[in-house]
Amino acid sequence: MPFITEDFLLHNPAAKRLYRTFAEGEPILDYHCHLSPASIAQNRQFQNLFEIWLEGDHYKWRAMRANGVDERYCTGDASPFEKFLAWAGAVPHTLRNPLYHWTHLELQRYFGIDELLDEHSAKRIWERANALLATDELRAHGILKRFRVAALCTTDDPADDLSCHQAIRASGCAARVFPAFRPDKALNVHLPDAFNTWVDRLAAASSVDIGSLQDFTDALRQRHDAFHAMGARLSDHGLNHCYADFCSAGTAAVIFDRARQAQPASAEDHKRFASYMMLFFGHLDAEKGWTKQLHLGAYRNANTRRLQQIGPDCGFDSIGDWPQANALGAYLDRLEMENALPKMILYNVNPVDNYTLATMIGNFQDGKIAGKIQFGSGWWYLDQQEGMEWQINALSNTGLLSRFVGMLTDSRSFMSYPRHEYFRRVLCNLIGRDIEDGLIPDSDTLVGPMIRNICYRNAQQYLGLDIQAGLGASQ
Repeated sequence: MPFITEDFLLHNPAAKRLYRTFAEGEPILDYHCHLSPASIAQNRQFQNLFEIWLEGDHYKWRAMRANGVDERYCTGDASPFEKFLAWAGAVPHTLRNPLYHWTHLELQRYFGIDELLDEHSAKRIWERANALLATDELRAHGILKRFRVAALCTTDDPADDLSCHQAIRASGCAARVFPAFRPDKALNVHLPDAFNTWVDRLAAASSVDIGSLQDFTDALRQRHDAFHAMGARLSDHGLNHCYADFCSAGTAAVIFDRARQAQPASAEDHKRFASYMMLFFGHLDAEKGWTKQLHLGAYRNANTRRLQQIGPDCGFDSIGDWPQANALGAYLDRLEMENALPKMILYNVNPVDNYTLATMIGNFQDGKIAGKIQFGSGWWYLDQQEGMEWQINALSNTGLLSRFVGMLTDSRSFMSYPRHEYFRRVLCNLIGRDIEDGLIPDSDTLVGPMIRNICYRNAQQYLGLDIQAGLGASQ
């Protein structure tokens, strides 16, 4: 019997019925991912299993390092097959890590491979997968069509000229692909060298000569407008915590001018400037009806030596333990007082903060937009069965699960679309267990629409993206 069966993660009759009737057939709206727009525009053909599966995957690198695999086989100069073989040898040691589930679910869904991956099966799996990767069905566009991706949002810097998104529109891709506005580098006045290099890129992209804070915000507004014209309706910020050390425009201008003169901002001035800019970004999103995403709590680049050797986003980040409630509440409250609180999705990586965020959203619902402020899906280290259940339970116990906008991949890999299936199975199993335990009614007319809405329709209605109808969504 294969490891991934039809009833994988579905442990009771109600769960199986809910999944097959209401979840399995829904399209995917992947509203936050890190796929390369260039790869989509080019309809990339992946040359081998390494390119589509291991290239840039810091989850796998962390597991390989923990298994004693040399860095040469993670981010180094080993050949693609050598790196794949090193990963295959590590897979049996990932039992009870979600990587074991994801690995075999992805092999089955993309290539029809039910064999368990290890160093003995690696060559057979490599050859079989590579043969299938040579077909059009597993090019970038084919993958999006196969997994019925109605739309996806990439993560894009304001200084990006969006030429790849323009190319996607002309590429024949059936899925709608939108940019999302990620202006994290706009806060980095404490790192003036990198900040000024980026400001110069922003100036070029916006055709605004940036000599003052007003010029800076004008340039960002111009890029926000350009993103909107390209269909963008979401922004995103990766923050340790919110900023709530609010200052005047005059104070922010002084801090900006010093950074432009290569003077690094102090910790206190950095917080003031970041607070000023985050209010500005809130106003931009609210004016256009966008959804703002806040990813909170990651402890990044913990290993200085590895950061210097390899760079960021290579698997040396973990969960942070910053206090979240006071600054988050103050930020949301300030936007609310200024009549500039946009729709917002809050994600946290520290499970200690689940109930903090799940209750915080209730403070700022406006009685006009259902689920205006969202507690987002389990993120990063919580993007697994237990973490998903924790997030669902916290939201259910303090708010309205029925209004939840559901799952996203948050991935750089075209191999990650089964994560939506994984989430849907976890959701249906959890609700099915409640039905079996008599905690909620055994009524498909009551429960079924909630499942269907969480899987796709809530996000479709909430985000306001221009998604073409069709793609097999059930009625």
